Amino acid sequence: MSDPAKPPAEEELPVPMPVVTRFIQQLSHDLRNHLNAAELQSAYLNELVDGAETKDEIKRLRAMLGEMGASLQRLTSSIAAIRLTLMPYEAKDFVEDLQQKIGIQVPEQSGEIEWQVAVGNEVMEIDPQMLQAALLEIFANAWRHERGSGPLRASVEVAGGQFVFTLAEPKTNFTGATAEWGCQPFANVKHGHYGLGLPRVRSIINAHHGQLRAHYDPAASTLVSTVVVPIAPAG
Repeated sequence: MSDPAKPPAEEELPVPMPVVTRFIQQLSHDLRNHLNAAELQSAYLNELVDGAETKDEIKRLRAMLGEMGASLQRLTSSIAAIRLTLMPYEAKDFVEDLQQKIGIQVPEQSGEIEWQVAVGNEVMEIDPQMLQAALLEIFANAWRHERGSGPLRASVEVAGGQFVFTLAEPKTNFTGATAEWGCQPFANVKHGHYGLGLPRVRSIINAHHGQLRAHYDPAASTLVSTVVVPIAPAG
């Protein structure tokens, strides 16, 4: 017999991810409309007021509103459906583009990567921008979460008709589980990050008929992430 003085346990309602996605997209759209209205109002105020100090404050306010809108846009982009624009792309060109992009986006961290590249003119059928974004997110996670001391070791090869990218990152205090790596959105939520990066990576790689795997080597204190994407058939 249940205790009438004890409150009932809160029921967990399973909500399908497509429903969550539609909710976030609609909420983001509504909030951006309000931010756009606030931006227009602040621009109007800027025309009305005098004084350099007041105008500077309004300028800062508009920058804050703009960043909030951009954050909402990034959030909706991270849960949007994956739509690929496929094209033939040589493996070596893809790796060179990736290295160049890292050097531009994070020039200081790019020097922490030790590359081992063994690819040539093998052709992949990929969306280069989307696949590049997926690998950049893997690098970003390596720098963002529990970064250990030592270089990141990135290796790229073609083996068994597959493009294989591996990133080994030092992590001395890793306590996560890798069995369902990138399968659980919203699992790691903190300020400015909502646990959507790796699920997005997995979705992009799956759309390329590839695989994302991860395992932790406790003896070496190393987390190893592997991305496998098929090489296009000859001809």
